[in-house]
Amino acid sequence: MTYKAIICDLDGTLLNSEHKISDYTKVIIKSIINSGIKFFIATGRHHTDVLAIKKILDLDTIMITSNGARVHNEKNKEILAKDLPLYISREIIDLKLDKEIHINLYAGDYWYTEKEAQWTKEFHTESGFTYTLVDFKSLKDTKITKFFYLHEDPKVIEKLEKKIGGLYPDQLNVTMSLPVCLEVMAKDVSKGTAIEEVLKLENIKIEETIAFGDGLNDLEMLGLVGKGFIMENGSSTLKEKLPHLEVIGNNINDGVARKLEDIFNIKNK
Repeated sequence: MTYKAIICDLDGTLLNSEHKISDYTKVIIKSIINSGIKFFIATGRHHTDVLAIKKILDLDTIMITSNGARVHNEKNKEILAKDLPLYISREIIDLKLDKEIHINLYAGDYWYTEKEAQWTKEFHTESGFTYTLVDFKSLKDTKITKFFYLHEDPKVIEKLEKKIGGLYPDQLNVTMSLPVCLEVMAKDVSKGTAIEEVLKLENIKIEETIAFGDGLNDLEMLGLVGKGFIMENGSSTLKEKLPHLEVIGNNINDGVARKLEDIFNIKNK
C-alpha cells in the first residue's frame, strides 16, 4: 500500500516525556514531508497551542484540534467548528463536583479555568499557551468547544465519566485522553469524524492513511484509518478495544519516528 497521509496525536505519542519533539523525530518527519506525504496533527490540544508545534515541524498542512471540534487549514484559517449545545454547557458549568477536580474549558481562542494549576504549564513548554482565570458563571452565554477535567486519581476521573455520561446519554462524546484527564465534547465530535472531512478536502482515501495514538480519544481515529498504530505506553483499554492493531515503541524512545523510518524506508543520516 502506498500511503499518502500520516495522522498523529501529540501527547503520549509524538511528544516525549518532556512534551517536546526530539531532533530525531523532526528529521524523520521532514524527510517524509519532502517526499510529498501529508502529515496531519490530530490532538486534544487547543489550536493556538498547536500552532507552535506546527511551526517547529515546518508543517503547511491542516491541523485537527480539540479532539476534532476544530479544524484549521494550511493558512491557519478555521474551516470546521463544532461547539457544545449551549443548554448543556450551561448545565455542566453548574455541576457540583469534587473540589479537587481541576476543571478547564476551551472557548474560542481561550483556555479558561477557575483556579491556578501551575503543573499544567509543563504540557505547553513549546508554545507558552496558558489559561485565563475566570468565573465560569460569566461564560454561560459563551459557546464552549470542550470541557476537560484533571485529577491525579484515575478512579475519580472514571467516576466523573460515568456521572456526565449518565446525565447526557447519547448527547455528548465523553472520553479519556489520559487516565487522569476526562474530555467532554459535542456528540459528533471526534478525531475520526474530523479526519473524514479532512480527507475529503485533500482527496485522499481512508485506506491511504496511517495514524498513531495512545489514548481513548484516539479510538475513532485509529479504527478509521487504513492502518493504525498504538503506542506501547498507550491506554490498556484502547489496546483491548482495538486488538488487531500493532503496538509500537513508546513516546519516550521516538516510537512514532522509528516506525515511520521503517515503513517508508528512510535512510536517516
